[in-house]
Amino acid sequence: MKTESLPLTQTASSPNEETEAQRIVTIDFASRSAAADRPLAVTRDTALPRPIGPDRDAGKLLDHKPGSHERAGTLPIISQPLLRLFAWYTRRYLRRHFHSLRVSRASALPVKPDQPLVIYSNHASWWDPLVALLLAKEFLPGQNVFVPIDAVALERYGFFKRLGAFGVEQGTRRGAGQFLRRARTILQQPENTLWLTPQSRFADARERPVSFKAGIGHLPKQVGQLCFVPVAIEYVFWEERLPEILVRFGEPYETNTEETQLEPQVWTEFFAGRLADTQNALAAEARHRQPEKFRCLLHGNSGVGGIYDRWRAAKAKWRGQSFQPQHGKL
Repeated sequence: MKTESLPLTQTASSPNEETEAQRIVTIDFASRSAAADRPLAVTRDTALPRPIGPDRDAGKLLDHKPGSHERAGTLPIISQPLLRLFAWYTRRYLRRHFHSLRVSRASALPVKPDQPLVIYSNHASWWDPLVALLLAKEFLPGQNVFVPIDAVALERYGFFKRLGAFGVEQGTRRGAGQFLRRARTILQQPENTLWLTPQSRFADARERPVSFKAGIGHLPKQVGQLCFVPVAIEYVFWEERLPEILVRFGEPYETNTEETQLEPQVWTEFFAGRLADTQNALAAEARHRQPEKFRCLLHGNSGVGGIYDRWRAAKAKWRGQSFQPQHGKL
């Protein structure tokens, strides 16, 4: 399930962009440790970082507000009745706007391991949090799924605070500290899952190289042994008027005790590379347009809709024929 070493994937910096209130975000650490620029020990097959020693600044979290340490270290709230209601609404909402939600049959579907679970996905559109909610309900039953959201946006849409969202400040060391303390608290309990979008901005699903903010790379060292699962999401048009939502889960990767001391920069690049591989595989499936290669989790609207489809249905009934609204079935 895991590779023998960590092949590095080169990433390029991307400009920071403001996002919508409902997007899931991770935190851009304000400064990198000087250790991040240390040379790499090159092996025949791949480049691996030298293990890092004690760092006086490693894990230091700056916090100037009294009492914020306790707040940042508490477990976010999840109201199960509100979550069930919002999931019901989300399914109806997606059905109105999409033809289907499909998961690749080649996916390595997430199974809760003995280690804490971190799921990370690309951030293709405003719809991502709603898709993530339904995926979590389908594949992680009984799990409490938590997501970090920009603190300003969370204050504006406060009901997300009762759905497992927790606020973090963007682009500050205090925000980095908030994120790591909350992540440690969440991942200490086996029934919890942390869901991230490390791009921290809207990015086209075919954009390469995949570029992550630094937050995800600090988790192995700060939290310890973890299981990371990449998730690729695309929104494409096939034969129908409404688009399809396509999803593919990548191979999980479990960190071990020795690897937890690797540089955060190396982890960030490594996870970005694994997500890029998952996105490339999903892009190939999307181009082939073979619905049978996917498991359909959600059926939405088909056909033209409105008065014209009602007329077609009435005409088919008058002729004793079955009415098939799907354009792709013609």
